[in-house]
Amino acid sequence: MIGGLVGGLGAIFLRVFIGQSRRLFFEIILPNITFEFHGYNLGYILLPAIGSLIVAPIILKFPDLQGNGIPEVMESVIFRGGHISGEFSLMKIIATSITIGSGGSVGREGPIGFIGASLASLLGEWFKLSPEMRKLLTTCGLAAGIAGTFNTPLAGAMFALEVIYMGAFSINLVPIFFAAITGHAVTLALLKQSFEVTLPWILTYSHIELIFFFFLGIFLGILSAAYVKFICSLQDWLSRRSIPKAYVLVLGGLGVGVIGMFFPEYGIFGIGYEGMSLALYGLLPISLLLLLGFAKMLATSFTLSSGHSGGIFAPSLYIGTMFGAAFGASLKLLMPSLNINPAVYALAGMAAFFSGVTQAPLTQILMIAELTHSYSILPAIMTSSTTGFLTARFFLEGDSVYTLKLKRKGVHLKTGKPIVLEMISVKEIMTKNPVYVYEWNTLADVEHLVGETGHDCFPVVNERFEVIGVIGVKDFIKKNDSLKELQVKHFLTRPYAVAYPNETAEAAFEKLMKYDQNLLPVVEGPENKKLIGVITKRDIYRAYYRGIQSMYIE
Repeated sequence: MIGGLVGGLGAIFLRVFIGQSRRLFFEIILPNITFEFHGYNLGYILLPAIGSLIVAPIILKFPDLQGNGIPEVMESVIFRGGHISGEFSLMKIIATSITIGSGGSVGREGPIGFIGASLASLLGEWFKLSPEMRKLLTTCGLAAGIAGTFNTPLAGAMFALEVIYMGAFSINLVPIFFAAITGHAVTLALLKQSFEVTLPWILTYSHIELIFFFFLGIFLGILSAAYVKFICSLQDWLSRRSIPKAYVLVLGGLGVGVIGMFFPEYGIFGIGYEGMSLALYGLLPISLLLLLGFAKMLATSFTLSSGHSGGIFAPSLYIGTMFGAAFGASLKLLMPSLNINPAVYALAGMAAFFSGVTQAPLTQILMIAELTHSYSILPAIMTSSTTGFLTARFFLEGDSVYTLKLKRKGVHLKTGKPIVLEMISVKEIMTKNPVYVYEWNTLADVEHLVGETGHDCFPVVNERFEVIGVIGVKDFIKKNDSLKELQVKHFLTRPYAVAYPNETAEAAFEKLMKYDQNLLPVVEGPENKKLIGVITKRDIYRAYYRGIQSMYIE
C-alpha cells in the first residue's frame, strides 16, 4: 500500500510540473517569439530548442537522466538491490517537465514510473528493508505510477510484472497489484482524471475481421522493430560525432520544432493525446493519419536520441493509433459492406505497436480492456497485440526498447527469460579472491592444487593478473607424466568464456553450458580482463533456489 501511495503521489507531482511547464512555454514564451510566415508560426521551431538549453546543464551533470527511466528501474532491481538515488528522482521530474512542457515529443509515463519507483526505493532505504523487499517495493512504485497515469490499475501491475519480473508467477504480484490500485486511487482522487484520451462508446467488429487484425499486427510489429532500431542507430551516430552534448540537445529540440510547426494542433509536440482523440473519433483523413504517424516517429527519435529525458510509452501509443486508424479507414473504403469501425483498428494498432516496442503484450491487452470498460473487442486486440509482439521479437532478437538501452551499458537482459536467474547478478554470487594459477605454473602444480583445494577447474592469469584461459582436471587427467612438468600456457588451446560482474546469473549459466566449463572467471569488463572472482554451476544452482525462496516473501 505504501509503495502505491508514494507512486501515485509521484505521478501527481510530475503531471502538475508538466502542466505548469507547458503553460510557461506555450502561453507565455510562444506569444513573444511568434513570427508568421506563409501561415506557419516559426516560433514553434525555437520552443523545444529553448527547453533544450534550459535542460542541458541538468543532463550534462546527470547523464543517466536521458531516456524514459524504465531501464534504470530494471537495472536497480536486478543489480542494485532496488536502490535509486532520491536526488536522481528530483532531477528526473525537472528535466522531464521542461522537455515535455517545451514541446519535446516524449511521454510522461516512463518517467512517472521511474519517479514512483525511486520514491518507493527511498522508503525502503529509510526503513532498512532487506534487498528482496526493496526490490519488491521499488517495483510496486513503478506499478503505481503507471496505473495512476492511465487509470488502469490492472495494466499498471502487469506492466511492472512483465517488464521488471518478466512474468507473473510469484506471490509478489499481490503487493504489486495493491500498489497499482492505490496509485490509481490516489491519482484519481486528487486529479479527477488520469488518461486524457476519450474513447468512442461504440466499438464493434465482426469475427471475419480477425484476419485483418492479424496482418495489422505483423505490419506494426515490423514497423515497431524498425523504429526501435532507428532510435538506437541515431543515438549511436550522434554519440560518435564530436559535438558537445548541449549542442546535440538543442539540435534535437530544433528538429522537433521544425516537424511540430507543420502539425501544431495534432500532438506532435509533447505527449500527443489530443491527436489520438481525433484519430479515435475518425476526424482525420487517411493521408494525415499516415503523415502524423511518421512525423511522431521522427520527432520522438530526435528527442530521445539527442539525450532528452522522457518516455516512449505515450509516443508508441500515438504512433500505433495513427497507423491502426489509417489501416481501418482504408479497409472501410475498400470493403464498405463489412461496416468496419476504424476506431477498433486504432486501438488494435495502439496495442500492436506498443507490444512490439516494449515486448509487454499483456499490459496493452489489459489496458485497453480497462480503458474501454469492455471485453467485447479483446479478441481483436489480443490478435494484433500478440502478433505485433512476436513479429518484433523476431527482428529484435528478444530485446525491447528497454533492454537495448541496458545493453549499451554492458547489461545483457532478454525479455521472456526465466525470471529467477535474470534477477540475480554475477556480482552478487561470485566467489571473490578465487584460487588461480599463473601461466608459468606446471600441470603438476595444478594437480597438486586440485588435491589441496578440492576444486577441479581454475582460471589462468598472466603477469598482469589478466585471465588468458581456464585449466581443469579434464585437461591433464590422461596426460603422460612426462608432460606434467610443462607450463600451463602450453595447454590453453580450447576456447573459453568469462563473465562480467554486471551480467545476470542467467547469462553466466548460458556461457557455462555453451563452453562446457565448470567455472567462469569473472573479469572487470570486456576491455579489462583483470580477474576479480569466479562463478561456478554450483553458485548458480544455489542462487536459483535462493531466488525461488525470495519469490515467496512472507
